[in-house]
Amino acid sequence: MEFLYNTNVQFFIAAYLVGGIPFGLLLAKKFAGVDVKESGSGSIGATNVLRVVKETNPDLAKKLGAATLALDALKGVLVLVVAYFLGMSESTLWAIAVLAVIGHCFSPYLGLEGGKGIATGMGVMMFMLPIETIIALVVWAVGAKTIKISSVSSLAGVGALLISSFFIHPDMAHAPVVFIVFILYYKHTPNIIRLFKGEEKRV
Repeated sequence: MEFLYNTNVQFFIAAYLVGGIPFGLLLAKKFAGVDVKESGSGSIGATNVLRVVKETNPDLAKKLGAATLALDALKGVLVLVVAYFLGMSESTLWAIAVLAVIGHCFSPYLGLEGGKGIATGMGVMMFMLPIETIIALVVWAVGAKTIKISSVSSLAGVGALLISSFFIHPDMAHAPVVFIVFILYYKHTPNIIRLFKGEEKRV
């Protein structure tokens, strides 16, 4: 168990555990009395919180959706910021970013189930690749306004981030970015299937 005294390992564990906190589930249960895992898409993310709570309380739904979005993004950044100011290497920071996203998508508190990872992914990417993330958010915003299908706008933004990273930082090791994008697309597999069937709901 000596490896637990390694600083990097401690940060990796913290990133996974903090990333796994299901804020959407907790907020919806606490303030709206609903279990988002049993309603809507079953996701613990902001979109499903908004969709489920809106059925009974539209005003509260907006607040809880916004709070879920913010907390899911911030939990990914929290451990990164601490590690950065303690002088951890860039490779360690990338590992922390990946593990935070894995924690959200495969939460240790929910039997390795979790959310789609978009907010947490964008949170860590804003810290690691701010320019690419801004591009992704612009693409997401345009998609959200025009298409109004959350999964489409989210995946378009994620794709734009990945592609732009190869142009803006051609010399960096892209493996962590590719891995995070892969996880986000994988978690959206049901949405992609519904899209092809024409069954994906608008927000």
